[in-house]
Amino acid sequence: MSLLDTEPQTNAAEFSVSEISNALKKTVEDAFGHVRVRGEVSGYRGPHSSGHAYFSLKDEKSRIDAVIWRTSFSKLAFKPQEGLEIIATGRLTTYPGSSKYQIVIEDVKPAGAGALMALLDERRRKLEAEGLFAEARKRPLPFLPKVVGVVTSPTGAVIRDIRHRITDRFPVHVLVWPVKVQGEGSGDAVANAIDGFNALEAGGKIPRPDVLIVARGGGSLEDLWGFNDEAVVRAAASSAIPLISAVGHETDWTLIDHAADRRAPTPTGAAEIAVPVRAELVADLAAFYARYESAISRRLDNERRQVAQTARALPTPDMLLALPRRRLDDAATGLGSNFRLVLSERRRSFEASAARLSLSTLDAAVREKRGSLRHTALEADQAMAGRLSLLRQRFQRATADLQPIGLRARSEAARLRFDTLRTRFERASDRILTERREAVAQVWRVATTLGPQQVLARGYAIIRGPEDAPVLRPEDLPSGTAFAVEFAGGRRVGALSTGETASTASGIRPAPRRRRKKPSEPEGEQDQGSLFES
Repeated sequence: MSLLDTEPQTNAAEFSVSEISNALKKTVEDAFGHVRVRGEVSGYRGPHSSGHAYFSLKDEKSRIDAVIWRTSFSKLAFKPQEGLEIIATGRLTTYPGSSKYQIVIEDVKPAGAGALMALLDERRRKLEAEGLFAEARKRPLPFLPKVVGVVTSPTGAVIRDIRHRITDRFPVHVLVWPVKVQGEGSGDAVANAIDGFNALEAGGKIPRPDVLIVARGGGSLEDLWGFNDEAVVRAAASSAIPLISAVGHETDWTLIDHAADRRAPTPTGAAEIAVPVRAELVADLAAFYARYESAISRRLDNERRQVAQTARALPTPDMLLALPRRRLDDAATGLGSNFRLVLSERRRSFEASAARLSLSTLDAAVREKRGSLRHTALEADQAMAGRLSLLRQRFQRATADLQPIGLRARSEAARLRFDTLRTRFERASDRILTERREAVAQVWRVATTLGPQQVLARGYAIIRGPEDAPVLRPEDLPSGTAFAVEFAGGRRVGALSTGETASTASGIRPAPRRRRKKPSEPEGEQDQGSLFES
């Protein structure tokens, strides 16, 4: 019996591999045409270059492949993220080529707030570890900005509240960068707006803001999720312009709040932080000015009191000048007697000097200089004779040792040296004699100038007593003493009459005034007599 004959008889239908695969595909798609699957995103690397996204959904026991086609991915309000638990809405299908089934996702939502909070906490720890939330990175806000940049939606109540609040407090230039603040692409739009404001050049056509406000109204965690985007946080942390975050309500916290330089509870609060109240500034200035005036007034009053107290302690001008005035009076009193004393001392000194400069003294000085000059000339002659003798001896010794060859040349050289030395000696002797003559002439000129003859030539006279000694004081010439008066042209001899005393002779009587001659009076009638005897 053959093998075919032994096969059991059955009525089961027979399928090919393709047939059974397609049948399974149809069965799965018909049974699970539209499903919602909860699972954790695994293996997500973002969209492929084709625009499709491939990843897996898993739980504690199972895993299922997932795909999001390009057309659906661009419409997602919430993008899948690695490790995030989501609820994926789509349809199940199989891939006959590999006998695998997968879910084709059409929509993605986070699986409750807990999943988003877990992802948010993980991202916060990562960015905080990089130092993006450090307080040292935060910059102080400008006190009075000229331009305020606002990143928010161009429509809605947020921008109106900000502009209205700034206008009420302190009107400044508000520059709005319109962005999408919710849904797909909102995070990238906000990050690009922050970078765009920072790229503006100071002094350019579009003014560069002094402070930035990133604002959005309240909403759910999913609505505010774009402000938790990593690109937004990095843009806020790297902004060179101080940034204020005002996202949601006071209880809503996003990651941009940690990276911003200042967090405001509401968009209106951000406007209040950005600009001060002008009326309050004016009031503060007025109060400060009033305090300043009061302080200055108190300071001036205090200084006046101190000056008055110091003035009372200071002496009066009369008290200060009393001692100098008394010294001046004493000096004025003693000035006359001191002047007469000094004048008398000067007169005695002059008379003593005149006595020393007598003709005999000058003659002795001239004789001394002449003797010194003769002695110097004698020494010079002796030195010259000795030098010539020494040179002559050396010359004789040299000529004795010379041989006939070259004798004439050596003799001529020696003669030249001798002539040179003689010339130098003669010049030195002449110079010394000239200097000595000039010194003697100078002494003679001084003696001549200061000698008695020159003094007599100027109209003075010398009174000489007995023994031809000059009379220096009146008491040296008593009554009846003969004396001689020496003039420049000669002498006249006379004597004091016995009726005159030394005290009266000490004064020089003034010559009587000569009366003008009258034609009728002859000259001989006015003869006064002469003190001198011829």
